[in-house]
Amino acid sequence: MFAPDSVTWRVHADPAMLIGGMRALLVQALHPLAMAGVEQHSDYRADPWGRLQRTVEYVLTTTYGTLEEAQAAGRIVQAVHKRVNGTDPVTGKTYSAEDPDLLVWVHAVEVHSFLSAYRRYGSGPCSDDDADRYLAEQVTAATLVGVDPALVPSSVADLRGYFRSVDDELRPSPYSRDAAKVVLNPPLPLPIRFLKPIAWIPGAAAAGLMPRRLRAMHGIPWVPPADAAVRVAATALTRAMGLVLPDPPHVRAAKARWSEAA
Repeated sequence: MFAPDSVTWRVHADPAMLIGGMRALLVQALHPLAMAGVEQHSDYRADPWGRLQRTVEYVLTTTYGTLEEAQAAGRIVQAVHKRVNGTDPVTGKTYSAEDPDLLVWVHAVEVHSFLSAYRRYGSGPCSDDDADRYLAEQVTAATLVGVDPALVPSSVADLRGYFRSVDDELRPSPYSRDAAKVVLNPPLPLPIRFLKPIAWIPGAAAAGLMPRRLRAMHGIPWVPPADAAVRVAATALTRAMGLVLPDPPHVRAAKARWSEAA
């Protein structure tokens, strides 16, 4: 779906994606209907790392896989969405994961979060034109889960307008705050428990990328000196990850395919 010279390849290969993914979860949880679907149909509390792994696998497949692999991944998500519906206990409204409005919300927050994390913590430049290119590229990704491309913000200006249009729908709830606790302080599996002294960094960086009003909805305190300290720590962490971690198998396979084609 995307070529090596796409902004999507550059952004989605960067370790800053970890921070972007956590920010996306924090913001998405503030939409009551979206959070109800997660609360009632997800095992994120019992297996937060498993849920994160499945999300990462989906993003890597749709970014670096073949067109057939990306389309198959999208069909799997659509099949899951058919079973996700119910009544939100906060608003009393019914919801469905196939609702175009909810699909656009999840997509818009996700791509905005990936872009924001990359622009602050990524290892390469990202101009305003690059940002618009990334969002335009990601319209195609949104169609994999059945979203009408006409509904998807395709530029930074469109994205800002979209978020203004849904701002009144966002609100905190006991469920959103529980979700935030899991994101900000995830239980570490035994093999990586030695990372506990630095495990706070990605979550703190993710919170720092949120608008102040949305942080307040989660009850996350924030002061400017903390922001400076988090930036230093998160920048060091993402740079270290970029140096130490090899490319994921999806990225290596994609590079090999394009090299052979060339």
